[in-house]
Formats: sequence, C-alpha cells, structure tokens
Amino acid sequence: MSSITTSTIDTPVRRSVERTCDDLAIIVLAAVGLIASLTFRDYGLGWDDYTHAEYADLLLRMYGSGFKDTAALSFANLYMYGGGFDMAAALLHKVIPLELFETRRLLGAVVGLIGLAVTWRLGRRVGGPFAGLATLLLLVLCPTFYGHMFMNPKDAPFAVAMAILMLGLVRLAEEYPSPSPRTILIVGLGAGLSIGSRVLGGLALVYAVVGFLPLLLEEIHTHSARDAAHRFAHVLVVLLPGLILGYLVMGLIWPWSIMEPGNPFRALTYFSHFFEKPWKEMFDGALVSVPDMPWSYLPTLFALQLPEVLLALAIAGVVGTLLLLSRKDVAARRKTILLMLTLAATLPLVVAMVKRPALYNGIRHFIFVIPPMTVLAGTAFAWLMNWLREHHRSWQPAAVAVFAFGLLLPMGEMIRLHPYQYTHFNHIAGTVRAADDLYMLDYWGLALKQASDSLREELIERQEDPPRGRKWKVAVCGPQRPAQVALGPDFTIGWDSHAADFAMTLGEFYCKGLTAPVMVEIKRDDVVFARVYDIRGRSISSLLAIPAP
Repeated sequence: MSSITTSTIDTPVRRSVERTCDDLAIIVLAAVGLIASLTFRDYGLGWDDYTHAEYADLLLRMYGSGFKDTAALSFANLYMYGGGFDMAAALLHKVIPLELFETRRLLGAVVGLIGLAVTWRLGRRVGGPFAGLATLLLLVLCPTFYGHMFMNPKDAPFAVAMAILMLGLVRLAEEYPSPSPRTILIVGLGAGLSIGSRVLGGLALVYAVVGFLPLLLEEIHTHSARDAAHRFAHVLVVLLPGLILGYLVMGLIWPWSIMEPGNPFRALTYFSHFFEKPWKEMFDGALVSVPDMPWSYLPTLFALQLPEVLLALAIAGVVGTLLLLSRKDVAARRKTILLMLTLAATLPLVVAMVKRPALYNGIRHFIFVIPPMTVLAGTAFAWLMNWLREHHRSWQPAAVAVFAFGLLLPMGEMIRLHPYQYTHFNHIAGTVRAADDLYMLDYWGLALKQASDSLREELIERQEDPPRGRKWKVAVCGPQRPAQVALGPDFTIGWDSHAADFAMTLGEFYCKGLTAPVMVEIKRDDVVFARVYDIRGRSISSLLAIPAP
C-alpha cells in the first residue's frame, strides 16, 4: 500500500487505465443516479422523518422572522443537531412538484450520490484511478450505506460531510505546507458541514492531529524543529479563512451552536449520556436495554452487515497501514494519509467499545466510518493487483473474478431486499433469514409504507367502504406518523386496538403475531417485515408483545 501505480492492470486497445477507470466510475455514478431517480419514492418514512420536517419549518420560520421566532432553539432535542438537510428539503419542496416526504427522499438520494462521488475522488487520490473505481463499487454495493442515503436525515448527510472533510485533509497532507485555495475551501466546508450536522464531527480533529504526526516528525528531522514549527504555524494561518468559512457554515445549518460559544460542548456532554427513557432491543437473540449493550455490539453488527468483500479488504487496508508505519522507505505523507483514513474508519468504533455508550438501531449512527473503510479497501485491492502484476500476472483475472463475485453477493441481496437495503445481513450471518430471530431488521418501520399502500389497494379491490359516519380505524404497532402519511386522510391511526378495524404491525419482536385474518403481508427473502390484520369483531387487548418502556 506504500505506492500504487496507474498500471495496475492492462487494458485493451492501448487505452490508458486512468481513463478507463474514470469512465467506468462516471458510468457507475450515472447508473446509480438513474436507479435512484426511478426508486426514491419506494422508501417509506422512518420514526424521525415527521419530527425533522417540523424542525425544518421552525428553523425557516426563525430565519424568516429575523430571529424573533426562536422556537427552533428549544424544539425537542433536535436543536442540538444541525438542520441543514431538513431546511434544504423544505426549501426544495417549495420549488418542485413533489410531496414533502418524496422531496426528502429525492434529496437524500442526491446527497448520497454526492457522497459516492466524493468518496470515489478520495479513493482515486489515495490509491490511483483503479483504487478509486474499486472504492466506488464497494460503497455503491454496500447495502447499509445505500439504504440509509435515501431515508436517514441525520447519519447519511453526516457521513457525506465527513467524507468531504476527509478529502480536504488528504489534500492538505499532499500539499503541506502550502495548501491551495481549493484545499482550504474543502477543509472549511467539510468541517462546517460535519460539525454542523453532528457535534461528533469534531473527531476529525483527532484524525488530523494524530494522522499528521509522521509528516511533522519528518519535517523536524529534515529541517530544524524551529523551521518545522514556523511551517506549521504558516499552515494554520493559511487555513484561517477556511476555518472561518466552516464556522459560518456550521452556524447557518446549526444556529444554536453559535448562540453561545459553549453550546457545541454542551451538546457533546448531552449526547455522551443517554438522554431518553431506556428501552430494549434485540441483540444476538436476547433483549438488552440500550444503555447496557455489550462492547461487542458494534464489531458484531459491522462483521455481519457489511459485505464480505468490503470487510476483508478493509481489514487488509488497516493491517497494511499499521505495518507500513514502521517502514523507512515509505514517504511520511503517505503514512499520514493512510493513518488518517485508518483512524477515521476505526477510532469511533474503538471509542464506543471502550466507553460503551447507549447503542441502538444497529450501526446507523456509525455509517460515517463506511466511506473511509471503502477507501482503505479499494486501496488494498489496487495494491494487491499491482503486486500480482509484478509477481504473478496470470493470477490477476482470478483476483478480479473473486472481487466481482464479492460484489455480486450484496448486489443480489440489495435487489431482493428493495427498498429495505438498510436491513441487510451478509452471508456470514446467514442473510436476513437467519438474522431475523437474532437482531432487529426494519427498526425504522419503513415497511409500513408498503403495508399501507397494499391495505388501501386491498380495500379498493374488495370494494369496501368505511362504516357510516366515520373513517377506517387502524391500530399500529410501529411508528404511527409514517402509516398516517401513507394511508392518507381516509384513515384514523392510533394505538388502541379495541375499536380498530385493522391492525398494522411490524415484523419486529415487540409486535404480537395476532390470531386474525391476514389482509396484507410484506415479505423479503421469506422474512415478514409487516402485516395488516382484519380485526373487525375481534377483541385484541394489545399489539405489543412486551410492555411499553
């Protein structure tokens, strides 16, 4: 991994590898954009969507009133997050002919596509065109990242912002001690967007401080300590305009953060302790309170949910980085770049394993580590191909075939699970079939959209009308707002199953399986994601299999 050339593989008709890989990457991005434009409406609402839409309205009202209406600065706990994505979606909704939540899904796809493009450029810069293409393919065919980019209003935009910041830091290492204006702009924009999305973006400072140690030590060795300090101070001064830009961007999308200088630290303190009434989630077949999740929670789920090829190559990338840190024949800039990426891919997980905060909803809070993982993985694969070219050229086709097969596995699962790609479990876990009884799958309740659509279609097909003088009543086990939006104004939603006509339940452990006719069943790979029961004339005491928290 110390050096990767652009002649990793041979291409036909004397076409340059660089041009071929770049053309293929652009084709991949275009294909993803086309698929996203055709499918973004398929993704349902999650638990947080409606609340985030309300937060956006409050933020825009605050800006529109000249900061006279400050209700946004005390709304739930969302004021401790940035609202950039939410405001952008609300503004976009005003100018395009789509429903608000369709607009949010479309914008999520656009932001995700930007993240794919940025990560491709990052992988290309780190490992060359072939590594860039491999990085892009690994991220596109990572079901967790792809699924979240459509419907996760916090974690997916944050992951994209962190990728932008990492691109800026890598460029800074390459150009040190004279960063270009473009690099300064990217660092500032990435810092503002990442910290303005989640205060956890401040971790990038750790990546930079620790990651730049090899480069700074070489500076001291090559020059004098005094000269190295002067050059470092020069870089800090040159970066000031970018940091000022970042502060302004942070303030724009997270206004509470600049109301008082200490507010970002208050947010950090707030989120370092569990801030809600504890509930239980399924992990490894047992119900565990979210503040008591074991240290193995994240490594287990990453091992079982990431595609096998990404997992193997990312581990190889991390190990390769650690090995080359002690090699004297590797340039310090190269060590700095790979060390920063390794920290970005692993440090948040290590901190969580040591600190053991409340953990829930799978790995969604940590998808920002997936882009740097794919860069390390793509770089490791490019290094492997380069090594084979020099030592065992005849093995290259076999390596490409294995890589392609590794990509086809998650691709098949993504097609089979659509639009629930975020629930993916790999073949190590036995796919979602084996994982269903051990872990939570559709924890955000996306399947309620398809269940709602199917219920309406079923009632139309049966030519059934609601009882005279009232609407259809649906008792829901799961997030109620998504069901209400999907069902529309002809239905009344609630928890009470006594007077309900239908019961809509997620296929999760906390929802009962009812003894009643099943009208609708949403399944993927033989796993039930949601059901709608006809409970007219039946006495159903509760839809919950366990007491509410």
